[in-house]
Amino acid sequence: MPRVSRLALLIAVGASALAGCQEEPSTTTTAPSSDAAVSSASTNTALATITLSNPSEFKRSDEPYSISFDELGVAATSAAGLGIKINGQAIASQSIDTDGDGSPDSLFTLLDIDSGASVTLKIFPDMEPIAGSKRTQAEISKKTGGAWQEDPDKPGKQIYVGGQFENVSELTPPPQHTDHSYYIRYEGPGIESDLVGYRVYLDWRNGFDIFGKYTHDMALQNVGQDGFDSYHEPADWGMDILKVGSSVGSGGYGFWNGDSVERVSDVAGWDAKILDNGNIYSAFAIDYKNWNINNQTVNLSATLSMHGGSRLVHTQLELDQPLDNLAIGLVKHPGTELIEGEVNITGKAYTYIASWGKQTLNDDTLGMALLFRKSDRSEQTVDEHNYVSVMNVAGEDVDYYFLGAWEGEKNGIKTRDAFVDYLEREAEKLTLPLREQVTPRHSSEQKSYPVSAENALSWSKRLADSELKRKTMGYHHGGWDVNRERLPKFEYDIVGLLPMAYDELNKVAPAEKYADVMPTVTGSFINDKGEIARYKLSNYNIDSVAPGRNLIRLYEQTGKEKYKIAASTLHQQLEQQPKTSEGAFWHKQKYDSQLWLDGVYMGMPFLAHYSELFDNGNGIEEVVNEFVLTRKYLRDEKTGLYYHAWDEKKQQDWANPETGLSGYFWGRGMGWLAMAVVDVLDYIPEEDTEHRQPLLTMIEEMAADLKTYQDPESGVWWQILDKPGATGNYLESSASSMFTYFYAKAIRNGYLGQEYKSVAQTAYDGLIREFITVHSDDEVSLTNICYVAGLGFGRDGSYAYYMSEPVVENDPKGTGPFILAGIEMHKLLQP
Repeated sequence: MPRVSRLALLIAVGASALAGCQEEPSTTTTAPSSDAAVSSASTNTALATITLSNPSEFKRSDEPYSISFDELGVAATSAAGLGIKINGQAIASQSIDTDGDGSPDSLFTLLDIDSGASVTLKIFPDMEPIAGSKRTQAEISKKTGGAWQEDPDKPGKQIYVGGQFENVSELTPPPQHTDHSYYIRYEGPGIESDLVGYRVYLDWRNGFDIFGKYTHDMALQNVGQDGFDSYHEPADWGMDILKVGSSVGSGGYGFWNGDSVERVSDVAGWDAKILDNGNIYSAFAIDYKNWNINNQTVNLSATLSMHGGSRLVHTQLELDQPLDNLAIGLVKHPGTELIEGEVNITGKAYTYIASWGKQTLNDDTLGMALLFRKSDRSEQTVDEHNYVSVMNVAGEDVDYYFLGAWEGEKNGIKTRDAFVDYLEREAEKLTLPLREQVTPRHSSEQKSYPVSAENALSWSKRLADSELKRKTMGYHHGGWDVNRERLPKFEYDIVGLLPMAYDELNKVAPAEKYADVMPTVTGSFINDKGEIARYKLSNYNIDSVAPGRNLIRLYEQTGKEKYKIAASTLHQQLEQQPKTSEGAFWHKQKYDSQLWLDGVYMGMPFLAHYSELFDNGNGIEEVVNEFVLTRKYLRDEKTGLYYHAWDEKKQQDWANPETGLSGYFWGRGMGWLAMAVVDVLDYIPEEDTEHRQPLLTMIEEMAADLKTYQDPESGVWWQILDKPGATGNYLESSASSMFTYFYAKAIRNGYLGQEYKSVAQTAYDGLIREFITVHSDDEVSLTNICYVAGLGFGRDGSYAYYMSEPVVENDPKGTGPFILAGIEMHKLLQP
C-alpha cells in the first residue's frame, strides 16, 4: 500500500491497541480570517511573505522553490491565479502537482540568489499569469489513424503501421506493444529542460536515454516525427547521444540480484501520465503493474520531474511493499572513469557517483551522475553493463536525482575537473536547500501578542492535536518512525520526550486522547516480563535511558510491576555505563570518553526521579556531579555558552587537540542541558541545599548568558548560537522551544527572578510568530527544526556540518519541547 496509507493504518493500530511585471500597490495586510476566501480577497493583499536565503558561498541560479497551497492557508480549489512578486515585480511561477493526484497543490518558481544573500517573495491571489519562456516540457506521443500488423521481418511481433503521432496526457500501451513497434514516438515518455532532454523506454527494456541539445529551445516536440533513426544523427537541435544497450542507461532502476541488475521488465503493463507540462517545471509518472521480481509481485510507481536551467531529473520511486536491493545505475561504457563523491559526511547529506569519458554516439565526452543521500545507499558495485548503487528502501520509497552533462551542449561542461566541481555544487544545493521564513496571512490572522496564558495552552493543544492526526500514535512498537524511516526503536524522542509532553498536557487539559499516548506508545515496548523491545543494554547508549522517565510515570499511574522492572533495567545500564576519569557518563559505548550535552538530558532526569522514588535519593550525588563536570569542561568562560561535546582523550577528528572540545555552540545541545537542569530539581528536596545549589547557580548563569544571545528582532535563538546572520545559519525552533521552557519553568519555580519574565514572553511570542504555520484545514505545524546533529562517523563538527543537517517540520525533538514550553508559559502567565 502507499506509504501515507500505511502510516494511517499504523496510527490506527496504535490507537486501537489501548482500547482494542506589475507594480505592487500600497496595501495593508489585514483580511478576513477565511482559508477559502482567496477568490474574494483583495488582490492588493499578499497571501504570504516569504524570505529566502542562500546558504552557500556561491551564487545560485535557477534555484527551485515551491510552497504548498496548504501552507499558504489556501484550499486547492481556490488557488487559481496565485502569483509571486519580488520588489513589486511579478516573476514567472507555476502551479504544480507534486503528489500526482491530477490536481495542482503547490506554487513553484525559480530564483537567482547571490552567495549569502536573501530575497523576499510576496504571494498574491488573482494575478495575471507571468509564465515566462518555455524552459521545460514533458510529453508522450502515440500513433493514431493506423493499424497494428504483424512485422514482416519478425513473425509473431506486432508493429503499428501508418497514422500520425498525437500527444496525449495519459497512455496505457496495448499488450502487443514492445520495443521498436512504431507506436510511441521515441519509444516512451520524454522530459527536457533548456539544457538537456531524456526519454524512458516504455517497454521491457526500461532504459533511460539522453537527448543532447545544441540549443536552449524546446526540442522534444520535433524528435522522432519521421521515425526512429533520425534522432540518432546530429540535427539542428541536437541528437540522441547515449547507447543504452542492455544497461539501465542514465539513471534507470531495477533489482540487484547479487550479480547483476534485473531491469523492470517482467510486468503486466505500464501506465504513463503527464503530471505537469509547464514553462519552468514539468513531470511525468509511470506505474509498473505487477512487476515479478525476487519471488515477489510488486507495484512500482515512478515520478520524474525537471525544472528550467537544470540537468537534474528528480526521481521518486514508491513501492507497494518492501523490496530489498532496489538498484539505480549508470551505463558502464568501456574507457569511462567512475567518479565517487565524498562519503565521510552525515547520512542525510547528498553524495554522488558519476561516469566520465568519451561515451556518446557522437564519439565525444559525456558525464553522467546519480545524486542521493549517503544513508540511502547500502552498496556500490558493478555488473557487466552498469555502475550500480544498491539502495536502502525505507518506507517503500527511494528518492534520487540523475543527470547528463554533454560537451556538445551550448556552453556545456568540457573537462573532468569542471564536471566534478559542478557535481560538488549540485550536491551542496540538494543538501542545503534555501533557508526560508514563511509568514502566511492565514497564520498571522490567528496570532496575537503578547501571547496570553490561555492562548499558550491553546497552541500546545493545537500542535498536539495536529500531530495526533499526523503520526504520534504511529510511534508504537508495531508502527513506523516516519522521521527516521524505519521501525520505531526505544528512542529518546518518539518514545520518550513526545509521549511525556502529552502526559504533561493531560495534567493541565485533561483528555483521553492525551492520556492514551504514553501507554500506547511507550507502554507498547514493554512486555509482561518487563523486557524492553528494540533496546540493547550492552550498547550503553544514554539516549535509550530517556524513555525511562515515562516508565516511572506509567508505574506511578498504573502500579504495574513490569514498568518498574523495565525502569530498573535502565538504571542498571547507568550503573554500568562507562565514564570519564572524573565520573561523567560516556554518551555511548562506541563514543569513547565523550561527554555530550545531549546525554545530560537523556540520563539525569531519569536517574534523579528513579533515585527519589526507588533508591532513597542515593543517585542524586551522581546526578549533580554530571552537571558539575559538564559545566567544568563544556562551558566557555568568555560567552557562557556550552560546546556540544568534549573528548577526554582528545583523539576525535572533531575535537580540539588541546582542549578536547567540539568547535561550536549548537543551539539544541544547550537546550537539552537547559531543560535537564530545571527538570532534575523536581526530584531534589528543597532542604537538600548542598545538591541544589550548584544547579541553581547554573540556572542563573545560563539565564543571563542565553539572554545575551537571544535574537533581538525575533526573540528566538539561532542554530549556532553565537553566529547570528552567518551564511546558512538560521533561527531554530527546537532550541528556542527548549530555552523558553527553561525560562518559564525556572521563573515559575522561583529559580529565577521576575526580571526574566519578559525574556520568556518575548521568546514564546517569537516561537509563535516565527515557527508556527496554520494550514488551510487549521491544523498547525512547527517549522525550522534541525533534524539531528551529532559528532563522529562522518560528522566532523564543522560549521558546514551543522548547516548540512536537514531542516524539517514537526519532528518530535521540536514538537515535544514546544508543547512543554506552551504548558509552562500557561502556568507562568496565569493570574
